[in-house]
Amino acid sequence: MPQDRPGPDDRSSLDHPTRHVVWPQAWRIIASRYPPIDLFERVSDDPRVWDALIELEQLTNPRLRDEVGEISLVPPERRVAGTNASWVMAAFTHINRRGSRFSNGKFGVYYAAEALDTAIAETVYHFSQFAADAGDPPRREDMRVLVGSVDRTFEDIAALPEDVKARLLDPLSYAQSQPYAVERHDAGSDGFVYPSVRHVGGKCIAAFWPDTVGLPVQERHLQYEWDGARVRRYFDYSRDVWIDLS
Repeated sequence: MPQDRPGPDDRSSLDHPTRHVVWPQAWRIIASRYPPIDLFERVSDDPRVWDALIELEQLTNPRLRDEVGEISLVPPERRVAGTNASWVMAAFTHINRRGSRFSNGKFGVYYAAEALDTAIAETVYHFSQFAADAGDPPRREDMRVLVGSVDRTFEDIAALPEDVKARLLDPLSYAQSQPYAVERHDAGSDGFVYPSVRHVGGKCIAAFWPDTVGLPVQERHLQYEWDGARVRRYFDYSRDVWIDLS
């Protein structure tokens, strides 16, 4: 069973309380149009030598830079290797320059949820925002569901004073959460565990480094249906069924 228990420094770290998160399953959903990158599995199992090996491969494969992203954003000691390591590394080497709740667009974050329903609610919201901003006509988007595990101590947003928590979890604005996250990231924090903003009762993590989460596997595919105004339903390929969103 998932477990969240106070971290060892809760009583002494009043400004940044922590919680040890143990989730056998941590759910992450990404667009299927971003294909798997096998370079991190293929070049070497020693992340310290990746920079040199990637530079060599780029001499014969100019497109490799786009595939690998910005490896320099991840210190060698915080990189991960092994089967499906690229699913984790990609979150930190292919960053969203527009930013997110806990990033100003200058570093990557691995977002995951304790439950699949929470991950769906979060990603449906953000996909809808992206499609609306782009003025997309009705269309469908295939999504890839990844599931890994988490056993790590993170800073606990839920344990902060109510006024601080409310500002960091503002459903309409990242004006407070982004600078807060930058300060904590630069201070060496591993990231946050926090209440889902889009799914009541759900829990999420925002991990700042690849070595804080387990390597995931692909669990299923979904398809989100954008009707030009919102996502009203999604298709679960594993169950061969459309599911309406209330």
